[in-house]
Amino acid sequence: MDLLIIGAGPAGLSAAEAAARENLDYLVIEKGTIANTIRQYPVGRTMFSTPNEVEMHEGTLKPVREKPTREELLSHYIRFALKLDLKINTDEKVIDVSGNLDDGFVVKTDRAEYKAARVLFAMGAMEHPRHLNVPGEDLPKVHHLFVEPYAYVRKNALVVGGGNSAAEAALFLSEEGARTTMAIWREDWENRDPKAGAMKHWVRTPLEAEIKAGRLKVVLYKHVDEITEDQVRLTTETGESLTVANDVVFVLVGSDADLTLLKKLGVKTEPGKLTEVPVYDPETFETNVPGIYVAGHFTHARHIKAAIDVPRQIVPLIAKQIESCKS
Repeated sequence: MDLLIIGAGPAGLSAAEAAARENLDYLVIEKGTIANTIRQYPVGRTMFSTPNEVEMHEGTLKPVREKPTREELLSHYIRFALKLDLKINTDEKVIDVSGNLDDGFVVKTDRAEYKAARVLFAMGAMEHPRHLNVPGEDLPKVHHLFVEPYAYVRKNALVVGGGNSAAEAALFLSEEGARTTMAIWREDWENRDPKAGAMKHWVRTPLEAEIKAGRLKVVLYKHVDEITEDQVRLTTETGESLTVANDVVFVLVGSDADLTLLKKLGVKTEPGKLTEVPVYDPETFETNVPGIYVAGHFTHARHIKAAIDVPRQIVPLIAKQIESCKS
């Protein structure tokens, strides 16, 4: 085949549409579901982006309110794939990629083996949640993904983290009846700069209302020391030891993409704004390994709009390369 695309998020869907338009023989391989990263967002979550920043084509996403919910966006991406009858294999995991530009690339999955002239990695950036690496973090009550609050009504919940995901989790838990404590570093709590990762004002405002009402506690901490069956011990920013009663812990301190396959191919990486990213040409998004391309949240172009726009820029270039090789 001409192009094998790994990942069926916004970048992968956009790449598939562009490949079909260019009459390429292509296939999308996705280990989970279509828009799998979006599906892992909290149930009922309102997205931070307006429709024009996340929709596949202008005017096609029509949310009930100003911004779409998780469910509206999921439906939008799935309907896009179905309407265009995009070639997508879901629940199929890529386990190895080998080869080169001259001989072609061999992509092995847990189901089959494929050969492709070019490979586009269009993965998300949530494969490996970051851990605190403290005693007790392996307990069943500790989670690194928050989906819904309803199992924790009248439970003692601790949320560790300083970004929007942690703030949302703390807010949802508190609003739905969990006795919630949020552990956050002072610099994150006092950060008001959106460009520096500050929590969105529409999350902070209701969060502060929960605090004022006495339903949510905030602890400015240095580090978590230990998690036990019914407690968590932290060190506060002043150096004091604090023990809180606890039934469930959400460690939401960020996540990283799985760059294992790219590194195995010889793709170089570099420090990004938040985490390690592959090195690639900013115009073509081709890596230092000829024939291997990247797009999506694990690149420097982290926003959904960029994830949608980039494949429309680079897939036609890939098509021209393939055509020149055939002629």
